[in-house]
Amino acid sequence: MFEVMGVVNVTPDSFSDGGQFDDAEQAIAHGRRLAAEGAAIVDVGGESTRPGAEPVPVEEELRRVVPVVEGLADAARVSIDTMKLPVAQAAVEAGATYVNDVTAFRHDPDMAGFVADRGLDCCLMHMLGEPRTMQIDPRYDDVVSDVKAFLEERMRFAVDAGVPEERIQLDPGIGFGKTLEHNLELLARLDELTDLGRPIVIGTSRKTFIGKLTGRDVTERLHGTVATCVIALERGARVFRVHDVAAVVDALTVAAATFARCPTSPRTTKRTTT
Repeated sequence: MFEVMGVVNVTPDSFSDGGQFDDAEQAIAHGRRLAAEGAAIVDVGGESTRPGAEPVPVEEELRRVVPVVEGLADAARVSIDTMKLPVAQAAVEAGATYVNDVTAFRHDPDMAGFVADRGLDCCLMHMLGEPRTMQIDPRYDDVVSDVKAFLEERMRFAVDAGVPEERIQLDPGIGFGKTLEHNLELLARLDELTDLGRPIVIGTSRKTFIGKLTGRDVTERLHGTVATCVIALERGARVFRVHDVAAVVDALTVAAATFARCPTSPRTTKRTTT
Protein backbone atom coordinates (compact mmCIF):
# COMPACT_ATOMS: atom_id res chain seq x y z
CA MET A 1 0.00 0.00 0.00
CA PHE A 2 2.83 2.43 0.84
CA GLU A 3 6.59 2.60 1.32
CA VAL A 4 8.61 4.91 3.52
CA MET A 5 11.94 6.25 2.33
CA GLY A 6 14.25 7.24 5.16
CA VAL A 7 16.52 10.25 4.66
CA VAL A 8 20.26 9.97 5.32
CA ASN A 9 21.88 13.34 4.59
CA VAL A 10 25.68 13.05 4.55
CA THR A 11 26.05 16.81 4.35
CA PRO A 12 27.14 19.70 6.58
CA ASP A 13 24.43 22.07 5.32
CA SER A 14 21.10 20.33 4.79
CA PHE A 15 18.23 22.45 6.10
CA SER A 16 17.02 19.96 8.70
CA ASP A 17 19.89 17.78 9.88
CA GLY A 18 23.01 19.20 8.28
CA GLY A 19 26.16 18.07 10.03
CA GLN A 20 24.50 15.43 12.19
CA PHE A 21 25.51 12.51 10.01
CA ASP A 22 28.43 13.79 7.90
CA ASP A 23 30.66 11.12 9.45
CA ALA A 24 30.27 7.84 7.53
CA GLU A 25 29.97 5.66 10.63
CA GLN A 26 27.29 7.92 12.10
CA ALA A 27 25.42 7.99 8.81
CA ILE A 28 25.51 4.20 8.46
CA ALA A 29 24.27 3.72 12.01
CA HIS A 30 21.48 6.21 11.37
CA GLY A 31 20.48 4.51 8.11
CA ARG A 32 20.36 1.12 9.81
CA ARG A 33 18.19 2.61 12.53
CA LEU A 34 15.78 3.97 9.93
CA ALA A 35 15.60 0.57 8.25
CA ALA A 36 14.83 -1.05 11.61
CA GLU A 37 12.06 1.50 12.14
CA GLY A 38 10.39 0.44 8.90
CA ALA A 39 12.06 2.30 6.04
CA ALA A 40 11.78 0.17 2.89
CA ILE A 41 14.24 2.48 1.13
CA VAL A 42 17.14 4.46 2.59
CA ASP A 43 17.95 7.58 0.55
CA VAL A 44 21.60 8.67 0.80
CA GLY A 45 22.51 12.19 -0.31
CA GLY A 46 25.80 14.06 -0.28
CA GLU A 47 24.71 17.42 -1.69
CA SER A 48 22.18 19.68 -0.04
CA THR A 49 19.26 20.82 -2.18
CA ARG A 50 17.91 23.33 0.34
CA PRO A 51 17.01 26.78 -1.04
CA GLY A 52 20.20 28.72 -1.76
CA ALA A 53 22.46 25.67 -1.58
CA GLU A 54 25.73 25.82 -3.51
CA PRO A 55 26.83 22.90 -5.75
CA VAL A 56 29.22 20.30 -4.35
CA PRO A 57 32.17 19.06 -6.46
CA VAL A 58 31.84 15.48 -7.72
CA GLU A 59 34.90 14.30 -5.79
CA GLU A 60 33.52 15.60 -2.49
CA GLU A 61 30.09 14.12 -3.09
CA LEU A 62 31.68 10.75 -3.88
CA ARG A 63 33.76 10.92 -0.70
CA ARG A 64 30.64 11.54 1.34
CA VAL A 65 28.22 8.98 -0.08
CA VAL A 66 30.10 5.90 -1.33
CA PRO A 67 31.17 4.54 2.09
CA VAL A 68 27.65 5.08 3.42
CA VAL A 69 26.00 3.27 0.53
CA GLU A 70 28.43 0.37 1.00
CA GLY A 71 27.62 0.25 4.71
CA LEU A 72 23.86 0.17 4.15
CA ALA A 73 23.54 -2.11 1.14
CA ASP A 74 22.94 -5.19 3.28
CA ALA A 75 20.43 -3.46 5.58
CA ALA A 76 17.92 -1.91 3.18
CA ARG A 77 17.23 -1.00 -0.39
CA VAL A 78 19.50 1.98 -1.00
CA SER A 79 18.66 5.03 -3.10
CA ILE A 80 21.27 7.55 -4.17
CA ASP A 81 20.03 11.13 -4.09
CA THR A 82 22.12 12.82 -6.79
CA MET A 83 21.89 14.68 -10.07
CA LYS A 84 25.42 13.71 -11.14
CA LEU A 85 26.05 10.64 -13.31
CA PRO A 86 29.52 9.81 -11.87
CA VAL A 87 28.07 9.81 -8.36
CA ALA A 88 25.17 7.58 -9.38
CA GLN A 89 27.55 5.18 -11.11
CA ALA A 90 29.81 4.88 -8.06
CA ALA A 91 26.85 4.50 -5.71
CA VAL A 92 25.35 1.72 -7.82
CA GLU A 93 28.70 -0.07 -7.81
CA ALA A 94 28.60 0.27 -4.01
CA GLY A 95 25.13 -1.29 -3.81
CA ALA A 96 22.46 1.31 -4.61
CA THR A 97 19.56 0.17 -6.80
CA TYR A 98 17.53 3.39 -7.02
CA VAL A 99 18.40 6.86 -8.35
CA ASN A 100 16.57 9.85 -6.88
CA ASP A 101 17.28 12.79 -9.22
CA VAL A 102 15.78 16.13 -8.17
CA THR A 103 16.39 17.47 -11.69
CA ALA A 104 14.50 14.61 -13.38
CA PHE A 105 17.51 13.86 -15.64
CA ARG A 106 17.80 17.49 -16.81
CA HIS A 107 21.18 18.16 -15.17
CA ASP A 108 22.78 15.12 -16.79
CA PRO A 109 20.58 13.61 -19.52
CA ASP A 110 22.87 10.57 -19.79
CA MET A 111 21.61 9.54 -16.35
CA ALA A 112 18.51 8.13 -18.06
CA GLY A 113 20.53 5.76 -20.21
CA PHE A 114 22.52 4.62 -17.20
CA VAL A 115 19.33 3.89 -15.23
CA ALA A 116 17.97 1.98 -18.21
CA ASP A 117 21.14 -0.04 -18.80
CA ARG A 118 21.49 -1.06 -15.16
CA GLY A 119 17.81 -1.88 -14.60
CA LEU A 120 17.45 0.64 -11.78
CA ASP A 121 14.39 2.24 -10.26
CA CYS A 122 14.28 6.02 -10.30
CA CYS A 123 12.41 9.03 -9.02
CA LEU A 124 11.89 12.06 -11.25
CA MET A 125 11.13 15.25 -9.34
CA HIS A 126 9.78 18.64 -10.32
CA MET A 127 11.92 21.62 -9.37
CA LEU A 128 11.62 25.17 -10.64
CA GLY A 129 15.12 26.24 -11.64
CA GLU A 130 17.92 25.09 -9.34
CA PRO A 131 18.40 25.03 -5.56
CA ARG A 132 20.20 28.41 -5.51
CA THR A 133 17.33 30.20 -7.23
CA MET A 134 14.20 28.07 -6.93
CA GLN A 135 12.53 30.10 -4.15
CA ILE A 136 12.99 33.48 -5.84
CA ASP A 137 9.40 34.46 -6.68
CA PRO A 138 8.14 31.10 -8.07
CA ARG A 139 5.13 31.49 -10.38
CA TYR A 140 2.80 29.09 -12.21
CA ASP A 141 -0.31 29.38 -14.35
CA ASP A 142 -1.74 26.50 -12.35
CA VAL A 143 0.78 24.71 -10.15
CA VAL A 144 -0.83 21.27 -10.35
CA SER A 145 -1.33 21.35 -14.11
CA ASP A 146 2.17 22.74 -14.69
CA VAL A 147 3.83 20.14 -12.45
CA LYS A 148 1.80 17.36 -14.04
CA ALA A 149 2.83 18.42 -17.55
CA PHE A 150 6.48 18.59 -16.48
CA LEU A 151 6.44 15.12 -14.92
CA GLU A 152 4.69 13.67 -17.95
CA GLU A 153 7.35 15.14 -20.25
CA ARG A 154 10.24 13.90 -18.09
CA MET A 155 8.73 10.45 -17.85
CA ARG A 156 8.44 10.37 -21.63
CA PHE A 157 12.11 11.37 -21.90
CA ALA A 158 13.13 8.56 -19.55
CA VAL A 159 11.04 5.97 -21.39
CA ASP A 160 12.48 7.09 -24.73
CA ALA A 161 15.95 6.54 -23.23
CA GLY A 162 14.99 2.96 -22.40
CA VAL A 163 13.79 3.19 -18.80
CA PRO A 164 10.76 0.88 -18.38
CA GLU A 165 7.76 2.86 -17.20
CA GLU A 166 7.30 0.49 -14.26
CA ARG A 167 10.73 1.55 -12.97
CA ILE A 168 9.71 5.22 -12.69
CA GLN A 169 8.29 7.07 -9.69
CA LEU A 170 7.26 10.72 -9.74
CA ASP A 171 7.68 13.49 -7.14
CA PRO A 172 5.87 16.86 -7.40
CA GLY A 173 8.71 18.52 -5.48
CA ILE A 174 6.99 20.02 -2.46
CA GLY A 175 9.07 23.03 -1.41
CA PHE A 176 11.21 23.05 -4.54
CA GLY A 177 10.31 26.34 -6.17
CA LYS A 178 6.88 26.62 -4.53
CA THR A 179 5.20 29.04 -2.17
CA LEU A 180 3.12 27.98 0.82
CA GLU A 181 0.01 28.25 -1.35
CA HIS A 182 1.57 26.14 -4.12
CA ASN A 183 2.49 23.39 -1.65
CA LEU A 184 -1.00 23.27 -0.17
CA GLU A 185 -2.58 23.20 -3.63
CA LEU A 186 -0.36 20.29 -4.65
CA LEU A 187 -1.29 18.36 -1.51
CA ALA A 188 -5.00 19.06 -1.94
CA ARG A 189 -5.02 17.99 -5.59
CA LEU A 190 -2.36 15.30 -5.46
CA ASP A 191 -4.83 12.75 -6.82
CA GLU A 192 -4.69 14.51 -10.18
CA LEU A 193 -1.06 13.43 -10.53
CA THR A 194 -2.00 9.78 -10.10
CA ASP A 195 -3.49 10.00 -13.60
CA LEU A 196 0.10 9.67 -14.82
CA GLY A 197 -0.06 6.04 -13.78
CA ARG A 198 3.09 5.92 -11.67
CA PRO A 199 3.64 5.86 -7.90
CA ILE A 200 3.74 9.36 -6.45
CA VAL A 201 6.58 10.17 -4.06
CA ILE A 202 5.95 12.89 -1.50
CA GLY A 203 8.63 14.74 0.46
CA THR A 204 7.17 17.15 3.01
CA SER A 205 9.34 16.20 5.98
CA ARG A 206 10.11 19.13 8.30
CA LYS A 207 9.78 21.63 5.44
CA THR A 208 9.46 25.38 5.72
CA PHE A 209 5.79 25.54 4.74
CA ILE A 210 4.94 23.42 7.80
CA GLY A 211 6.83 25.91 9.94
CA LYS A 212 4.94 28.80 8.37
CA LEU A 213 1.63 27.14 9.19
CA THR A 214 2.50 26.01 12.73
CA GLY A 215 5.11 28.51 13.85
CA ARG A 216 7.36 25.58 14.75
CA ASP A 217 11.13 25.38 14.40
CA VAL A 218 12.56 22.79 12.01
CA THR A 219 13.20 20.47 14.97
CA GLU A 220 9.52 20.59 16.00
CA ARG A 221 7.71 19.78 12.75
CA LEU A 222 7.08 16.06 13.20
CA HIS A 223 3.37 16.41 13.87
CA GLY A 224 2.88 18.64 10.85
CA THR A 225 4.88 16.19 8.74
CA VAL A 226 2.71 13.28 9.84
CA ALA A 227 -0.43 15.26 8.95
CA THR A 228 0.83 15.98 5.43
CA CYS A 229 1.76 12.33 4.91
CA VAL A 230 -1.69 11.09 5.92
CA ILE A 231 -3.31 13.68 3.63
CA ALA A 232 -1.00 12.63 0.79
CA LEU A 233 -1.81 8.95 1.34
CA GLU A 234 -5.51 9.71 1.12
CA ARG A 235 -4.87 11.64 -2.10
CA GLY A 236 -2.96 8.77 -3.69
CA ALA A 237 0.74 9.11 -2.77
CA ARG A 238 2.50 5.80 -2.22
CA VAL A 239 6.12 6.63 -1.26
CA PHE A 240 6.95 8.97 1.63
CA ARG A 241 10.43 10.46 1.99
CA VAL A 242 10.88 11.42 5.65
CA HIS A 243 13.41 11.94 8.42
CA ASP A 244 11.23 10.51 11.22
CA VAL A 245 10.48 7.02 9.96
CA ALA A 246 8.88 5.31 12.97
CA ALA A 247 6.22 7.95 13.55
CA VAL A 248 5.29 8.17 9.88
CA VAL A 249 5.16 4.38 9.44
CA ASP A 250 2.81 4.07 12.40
CA ALA A 251 0.56 6.90 11.24
CA LEU A 252 0.35 5.59 7.68
CA THR A 253 -0.30 2.04 8.86
CA VAL A 254 -3.33 3.20 10.85
CA ALA A 255 -4.52 5.53 8.07
CA ALA A 256 -4.13 2.85 5.37
CA ALA A 257 -6.11 0.32 7.42
CA THR A 258 -8.87 2.89 7.91
CA PHE A 259 -8.98 3.94 4.26
CA ALA A 260 -9.15 0.26 3.23
CA ARG A 261 -12.40 -0.03 5.16
CA CYS A 262 -13.80 3.32 4.10
CA PRO A 263 -12.18 4.54 0.88
CA THR A 264 -12.21 8.26 0.26
CA SER A 265 -12.89 9.91 -3.07
CA PRO A 266 -11.25 13.34 -3.25
CA ARG A 267 -12.71 14.16 -6.66
CA THR A 268 -16.30 13.85 -5.44
CA THR A 269 -15.88 17.14 -3.58
CA LYS A 270 -15.88 20.55 -5.20
CA ARG A 271 -12.40 21.92 -5.88
CA THR A 272 -11.29 25.47 -5.26
CA THR A 273 -8.16 26.80 -6.89
CA THR A 274 -5.95 29.68 -5.92
